[in-house]
Amino acid sequence: MLDPTHPIAELLRRDKRYHFDAYVFVFEALRYAHDKLGMGARQPSEWNSDDPRDCQDSGCQDLGQQDLGMGARDPSMDDPDALGKMSAGGTDEEVERHVSGQELCEAMRLYAQEQYGYLAKNVLNHWGLGSTSDFGEIVFNLIEIGQMRKTANDTREDFDGVFDFDEGFQHSYQISLPDSTEERRS
Repeated sequence: MLDPTHPIAELLRRDKRYHFDAYVFVFEALRYAHDKLGMGARQPSEWNSDDPRDCQDSGCQDLGQQDLGMGARDPSMDDPDALGKMSAGGTDEEVERHVSGQELCEAMRLYAQEQYGYLAKNVLNHWGLGSTSDFGEIVFNLIEIGQMRKTANDTREDFDGVFDFDEGFQHSYQISLPDSTEERRS
C-alpha cells in the first residue's frame, strides 16, 4: 500500500484524472526505454535552475534521486509498494540519462504493446490515458512533486500529438509468433 504521506499519494488526491497504475506505468516505461531500447543519451546534468527540486548543482542528493532519464527516481518495480518506499540514490559523479518527451512516448507505446498486447489502448484508457498529451501530464505532475526531473529544454508540449492512440496501439499492433512455431511447421 502506498504511504499516505508520500508525494504521489497527495498528487492522486489532488489530481483524480489518472489512476495510480498510470504513474507506475510511466516509471516502468522509462526503465524500458533505457534498459531494453537503449534510449537516453548520457550527458552531464543540465537541470532547470528555476526549480530547486531540479537540483541544479546537487545531483539531486537532496531528493535521494537516482536518475533514469527524463529525471525519474527508480521505484524498483519489483516491490509492489515501491512508490511509497523510494530510497536514496545518486551521486555527484553520476551521469544523467535523458529521454526526450517524444522518445518516452514511443517507449510507452512499445512497452504497453509488449505488456498488454492488443488490449494496450484499453488498459491505458482505463487508467485515464487517452493521448500522448496525457503522458505529458503525468510526467509533469511527477516533475512538480519532485519524482522526475527535466532539462531546461523540456516542455509539457513535447508530448502533444506524438502519435494517435488508435493508430499507435490498435492499427499498428502486429502479432508475432515465436521462432519455435515456425520450426514446427517445416
